[in-house]
Amino acid sequence: MSTQHLPGQPHFAYRGDELFAEELGLAELARAHGTPLFVYSKAAMLSALRAYQRGFAGRDAQICYAMKANSSLGVLQVFAQAGCGFDIVSGGELERVLAAGGDARKVIFSGVGKTRSEMQRALAAGIGCFNVESEAELEVLSQVAQDMHLQAPVSIRVNPNVDPKTHPYISTGLKGNKFGIAHERTLATYQRAANLPGLTVVGIDCHIGSQITQEAPYLDAMDRVLDLVESIEAAGIPIKHLDFGGGLGIDYNGDTPPAADTLWAHLLEKLDARGFGTRKLMIEPGRSLVGNAGVCLTEVLYLKPGEQKNFCIVDAAMNDLPRPAMYQAFHQIVPVSGPAPDQPALEWEVVGPVCESGDWIGHDRMLQVQAGNLLAVMSAGAYCMSMASNYNTRGRAAEVLVDGAKAHLIRERETPVDQMRGEKLA
Repeated sequence: MSTQHLPGQPHFAYRGDELFAEELGLAELARAHGTPLFVYSKAAMLSALRAYQRGFAGRDAQICYAMKANSSLGVLQVFAQAGCGFDIVSGGELERVLAAGGDARKVIFSGVGKTRSEMQRALAAGIGCFNVESEAELEVLSQVAQDMHLQAPVSIRVNPNVDPKTHPYISTGLKGNKFGIAHERTLATYQRAANLPGLTVVGIDCHIGSQITQEAPYLDAMDRVLDLVESIEAAGIPIKHLDFGGGLGIDYNGDTPPAADTLWAHLLEKLDARGFGTRKLMIEPGRSLVGNAGVCLTEVLYLKPGEQKNFCIVDAAMNDLPRPAMYQAFHQIVPVSGPAPDQPALEWEVVGPVCESGDWIGHDRMLQVQAGNLLAVMSAGAYCMSMASNYNTRGRAAEVLVDGAKAHLIRERETPVDQMRGEKLA
């Protein structure tokens, strides 16, 4: 039987005319668990992680999975067992890390709007570092830590004003973005942090965006951050770790981001050349670890040919796969099984059942489909389930983690009863 691997996704392949995840057929998983269904390859996640580990071989480095990309417990468990730390952006994400067996000491707490209660919980759990994003946050965190008779370890997130060349919604390092401290205010902010009684300065942080496919923005940001470290340490404030964030893109549609180990070989050359090669390094990859490790299986419900467009209506929708509606994002859509021999290939709008014209999964796709066929929406491991909603009172999909020839149900399909739990009539 011939095997045909999908570009950029070696753990998903056609065997004959059936699409497999590792050793399991996706049609079989859809029959067992229904659709829409998210299927993740554990091997794909660990393969992506190994690229970073190769890049940091011999260095003092900590890889913290940016869990906003996919916060399902079964996914977090994979990275916790692999020794990763976690980058969180809410108190709820901290609870998920702990529930999945993660080490609080390897947790970095990012985000522009941490509440006092979130700070208190994170301090009590003993997290590794707070990435502080405003001068006002410094003051509040210091007071919260003092009230608890603790010292909060802090790294200040710097906004280097570097264009990551990505979608404006996921650009985070420009002057017009809400994130971080302005480059020009950094030294003064570090001096204030060093003088606040509830804080201990431990590092510096920079994150310029997401789905970055070029090396140049990383190299530019690193230069600007290292310039700042030199000025901060010249003022007598030691910086123990350098955190360069995440944001490395994946191949959705012929995108060509650098491999993680190649990117970091070049970044480490710059660090070495500037005398910072022995510093502790922190990075926070998210999408690049899970994006191409997941697919969403969906069933074709109806075909609706029209004068201007042909609509292929499937049972997955914008509440399951928000990226197309939110970012006009592209996902490959492929058949799970080979088409009937006499089925013609036509151009289809692949859309969901949600009552919105923005509920589309793919525009102008050439497909050989009929009602009852299964389709796989590829590269759905990141920012799909973590952003899924219950719009139209639709239950969130089930999730399966494939490990070789084994399938683990890591999330049950949500029911209306699950959704209404906690609601009350007046």
